[in-house]
Amino acid sequence: MNKLVDTFGRKHTYLRISVTDRCNLRCSYCMPPEGLNWKEKSEILTYEEIIRIARVFVDLGITKIRLTGGEPLVRKDLHVLIEHLSQLKGIKTIAMTTNAVLLSQQAAALKAAGLTALNISLDTLQKTRFTEITKRDDYDNVIRGIEVALESGFAPVKLNVVVIKGFNDDELIDIVNWAKDKPINVRFIEYMPFKDNHWQPEGVFPYAEMRSQIEQQFTLVPLEAEHGAVAKDFAIQRHVGTVSFVTSMTESFCHTCNRLRLTADGSVKSCLFYLPEVNLRDVLRRGITDEDLALMIQSAVLMKPEAHPPMEELATVANRSMIEIGG
Repeated sequence: MNKLVDTFGRKHTYLRISVTDRCNLRCSYCMPPEGLNWKEKSEILTYEEIIRIARVFVDLGITKIRLTGGEPLVRKDLHVLIEHLSQLKGIKTIAMTTNAVLLSQQAAALKAAGLTALNISLDTLQKTRFTEITKRDDYDNVIRGIEVALESGFAPVKLNVVVIKGFNDDELIDIVNWAKDKPINVRFIEYMPFKDNHWQPEGVFPYAEMRSQIEQQFTLVPLEAEHGAVAKDFAIQRHVGTVSFVTSMTESFCHTCNRLRLTADGSVKSCLFYLPEVNLRDVLRRGITDEDLALMIQSAVLMKPEAHPPMEELATVANRSMIEIGG
């Protein structure tokens, strides 16, 4: 029985765990341009602590875990954590979101350890534009990482593309063309506001416009969505690849949200855009029982709001930056 039900009747089965706040890229929509003061090692959950917290979450009803960061692959021996998480009784999916800079060296080991699903962030197919947005010259490493992921048996690979009006909205057709005959699900994501990422409403390229642009060249066929899915999914007629749209800003999906977040420093966030958090790290280190840990997790779930505010209001909320929360 699922014991992670909020006051609006939503059952939570999906936990996103940030394993680090560090990243080897500097994407402008994610990290403040001046950078961040990284957490000290002692402030970050150990693998043993993550496994224990995850076990309690799974006992309460979590069936899917996604590892995020920062960039999760900058944390040493991630495959060891994945192996332990994949063995938790009741878990069905272990996923990861990565920028793929380090993926080509690790994909096979991650697959062998029990990683079952992979999302890769890539916002452009233009090398100079990639460097402009990430502040790093790692485009070739990312493309190689995608290739090795496919060779290692990850299918489909989900490709996360944050679309920013006036920056990369002219690449939608190019990206679909590149992915259409590969086992890749391209996920176009509306640009979201976070602390110090200089978000402006005019930077949002709405889902309706994205879809209209793509349908000028391709026939999109709606696919049935899984419960709690954040994306609108489409097959591309006569092609292997698929296209999805994450409509966080223009068409909220809060009413079906089934996800919770655990930050790298051990706090539970019931909503990406909701400020209150419940920190588990300190009580864990003081010797809390699993039973009391479960009660704290359930209290965080009961704090979850019905929906996040409109996008203009979100820009004024003093939330943590995306990289501090976990993507």
